[in-house]
Amino acid sequence: MSDHGTYSDALSLGGTGQEAEADGDPFNAEPPTSCTEDEAQAAAKQPPFGEGMDIDLGQPEICTETLTGVSESQDTGGIPDKVFSQAEDGGERPGELTQNNEDCQEPEETFSTTERKDDVGEDEEGNTEPEPNEYQHQYLGLDFSQNLQMLTGSWAEYTQTPENYLRGCKWAPDGSCILSNSADNVLRVYNLPPELYSSSWDLLSEMSPVLRMPEGDTVYDYCWFPKMSSLDPDTCFIASSSRDNPVHIWDAFYGNLRATFRPYNHLDELTAAHSLCFSPDGSQLYCGFDKTVRVFYTERPGRDCEQRPTVVKKQGQTGIISCMAFSPSQPMYVCGSYSRTVGLYSCEDGSMLALLPQRHHGGVTHLLFSPDGNQLYTGARKDQEILCWDLRDPGRVLFSLPRNVSTNQRIYFDLDPSGRYLVSGDTDGVMSVWDTLTAPPDGNEEVLRPVLQFQAHTDCTNGISLHPFMPLVASCSGQRQFPWPGHSDDEDEEKMMTSSDIRENNGLVLWWAGPLGSSNEQGQEEGSTA
Repeated sequence: MSDHGTYSDALSLGGTGQEAEADGDPFNAEPPTSCTEDEAQAAAKQPPFGEGMDIDLGQPEICTETLTGVSESQDTGGIPDKVFSQAEDGGERPGELTQNNEDCQEPEETFSTTERKDDVGEDEEGNTEPEPNEYQHQYLGLDFSQNLQMLTGSWAEYTQTPENYLRGCKWAPDGSCILSNSADNVLRVYNLPPELYSSSWDLLSEMSPVLRMPEGDTVYDYCWFPKMSSLDPDTCFIASSSRDNPVHIWDAFYGNLRATFRPYNHLDELTAAHSLCFSPDGSQLYCGFDKTVRVFYTERPGRDCEQRPTVVKKQGQTGIISCMAFSPSQPMYVCGSYSRTVGLYSCEDGSMLALLPQRHHGGVTHLLFSPDGNQLYTGARKDQEILCWDLRDPGRVLFSLPRNVSTNQRIYFDLDPSGRYLVSGDTDGVMSVWDTLTAPPDGNEEVLRPVLQFQAHTDCTNGISLHPFMPLVASCSGQRQFPWPGHSDDEDEEKMMTSSDIRENNGLVLWWAGPLGSSNEQGQEEGSTA
């Protein structure tokens, strides 16, 4: 449990990049201007985050709301510059559920990770059925039979700083917003454009971030809390790790720093985590280091952690743990390292279960489980393929997915919720889509060709993220550019190096991956029949 001193230490360790935000504290000084008078009074009752407030991850079941839905009484078009949806007629904000309901209110000192029933409703007879919500009615299914349609994006945000290329994007677990990372060491949160709810695509404009969270140095990794719901502000937070800084917990509702996890090495020096991953229930935060994984408990910020070495008696997985992922079906997690290896570990004690053969030509940079947990997809830097491993027979590669990765940059890929389609970018800016159901059943390591390829960006497409329940794909682009030798005459030799041929394409783009025009046509038909 964090105290006043812990939070002060967290701010002092945040690096110079956070001073502008910490001094002004613009996000929680006053309630949003669009709030009504009743909402402003309720927001004023909320304790400020800068006074040693603990992170409360728990929520009683009687307060449970559908994570990926908006109730009928809410106006989806009126989303303010925060990651929650505001109720109509000056009603109660979803963020005030745990404050206005005395039966649901947790003590301030409680820091629990109670699991909630997500997206499941229970009737009087005890049967559990998914509750229908507005998002599910709008879900049209993925259609990769033709090129995706660009909806909107963010470009001007990344032109204010030279070479401010993006380095990845990730949808929030509830699909309400998206997080981006860029070379200026700022994490940005964008709300899902409200025009998409009403299919008013002709009114879409360029997106602007609603939150900016500056890190002090290069961001190594970042991740959402897996139980995040914009209807519950206590669950809206992000973990990030940057060079020479502790692990920061950012409030994705207000944008301020909530807590820190401080890992120290054997010399009692602060060291930075190279990879981050929450456990599926959100109770633990796994951090990757050189030949070590440290496990922090999210209910106890500070320096206390469990150390799990990946090399024991000179046997095991060497190198820096660069990425991690948890199995959705088994109590195990997988680690990739820059030594080009992939290891499977037990969640109970961190013991190694298997070490996959070294098949990649570069350091492993991204891992992804299939929804059933039977397959594992791995990608590496300066490697021309994504490998699909059969975890029922560890060490066996079912098939490979070709892509062009010619740099050391981390190139993300993602699976749709059903596990059928895998989408990835490459160094040339091409987005590729593979249908894993067309893979050969015998698994003889054949090369699986993409069902769709198109030029998404003119520069490296390094980030790909599929929306959890809508046919939307987010992509981001950019890379560090180096000037090449150019033509010059004898009179002016200083122009030997030129950057005139460099094409920068730094931006975040949202793509429609459903049937083209179907959503707009349905909206027009509904309007005409009414």
